Amino acid sequence: MSFLELIDLKTHFPVKKGLIFRKQVGMVKAVDGVNLAIEKGEILGLVGESGCGKSTLSRTVMQLIPATSGSVILEGKDLTRTSAHNVRSQRINFQMIFQDPYASLNPRMTVYTTLAEALRTRYPALTGDELTRRISEIMERVGLDRRFMRKYPHEFSGGQRQRIAIARALAPEPKLILADEPVSALDVSIQSQILNLLKQLVRELGLTMIFISHDLSVVRYISDRIAVMYFGKIVELGPAEEVMDHPQHDYTKTLIASIPKIEKRG
Repeated sequence: MSFLELIDLKTHFPVKKGLIFRKQVGMVKAVDGVNLAIEKGEILGLVGESGCGKSTLSRTVMQLIPATSGSVILEGKDLTRTSAHNVRSQRINFQMIFQDPYASLNPRMTVYTTLAEALRTRYPALTGDELTRRISEIMERVGLDRRFMRKYPHEFSGGQRQRIAIARALAPEPKLILADEPVSALDVSIQSQILNLLKQLVRELGLTMIFISHDLSVVRYISDRIAVMYFGKIVELGPAEEVMDHPQHDYTKTLIASIPKIEKRG
């Protein structure tokens, strides 16, 4: 059995009309029968244009949005058939990194309190010097100076804030990371630093990652395999180089053709 399996996963949202008597008039099929098997230690790149269902799929895997049908099986446990209480207890094993680190971080919490809160989800009794030591280790692992632990999010650059968000995701010692457009809001020079950091963390900590992006060049760089999503379905799946160099589906070919190219002029 694979580390993570998605079996005929569907997430549909009803469309209703009417001010007083609400009547369902349709259905938005954000995720519509996705089948995926992800191996431990793998980085799967999930790519597609805005509105194709990528973020809904990630939130369904996280159980932040309930699946309409199908299964999300993590290490043999079907999360879609697990009680809400057990899902909450399991959530320390799968964490999410969001697109906008400033929006995802509490502006009233310092780096110390943010990471302490995350650490205590797995180690509730952690306090004092040991807690400070663990926070220092996490900060250093993501390239932040421990002297900054008493600062607030607004005192950091965008790249530093994303490193804080990554540190928060790592703190509970998860097995699976879902990264939803984690570099799209950053400058190009900072993007490469964050991508290299994520690749290094996956390798050193034995993590498994789903990396979501609309940018094929970014996905190609970081991913072992690429899944192309179109209107709620996976239309192409394969090794990153194979998908990029020899695309099979017309939609994948269109995405690749849309990558900007710089032409030299004589």
